[in-house]
Amino acid sequence: MDQKKILGAVDHTLLGVTSTWEEIREILDDGIKYGAASACIPAAYVKEASDYVQGKLAICTVIGFPNGYNTTDVKVFETKNAIENGAEEIDMVINIGALKNKRYQEIENEIRQIHDACNGKILKVIIETCLLTEEEKIKMCEIVTNAGAEYIKTSTGFSTGGATFEDVKLMKKYVGKDVKIKAAGGISSFDDAEEFMRLGADRLGTSRLVKIIKNTDTGLGY
Repeated sequence: MDQKKILGAVDHTLLGVTSTWEEIREILDDGIKYGAASACIPAAYVKEASDYVQGKLAICTVIGFPNGYNTTDVKVFETKNAIENGAEEIDMVINIGALKNKRYQEIENEIRQIHDACNGKILKVIIETCLLTEEEKIKMCEIVTNAGAEYIKTSTGFSTGGATFEDVKLMKKYVGKDVKIKAAGGISSFDDAEEFMRLGADRLGTSRLVKIIKNTDTGLGY
């Protein structure tokens, strides 16, 4: 698969708690230069980042991150605030405890409310697959589909594991036809990225692929 096509599916990501504006700006510059789908950054930088890129790159941020156990009202407020500040894509974390408690309708209602708060912008629902049973993963495919979100996403990258080929295959099998898949966490090579996309991932959450391109002479014409 063409490396430019893979880079075009990347949410170029920096979510570390020590992230500085200088580091965020580098993510933005590189995202623009290498044709990333978006830059996924902390909410505190969304306004500054949106002003900086001036529409040249979609700004994505995270809600209820990374643990997901904020109340729905807090997540909805975070979402509205991020959209007002210029975010074009929202990656939210589900309440994993609610899933373990089988409070399925509660989770679906929360996703619906956050999707409404997105006001037409893209919503990706992080289910943190490394903490779930296969039954729970399948159930979340159903819930995300019913709630109307645009994407289901494997991982935050901040828990015990990231995306796996098996999880993407499972999602592709059980998610609704209108729901796309984002694989995130631990994607460290173009070979892995290509396999994730072959299995059905439409987006890739990673910072490493752009770094690989920056540090090698690829002849891609950048």
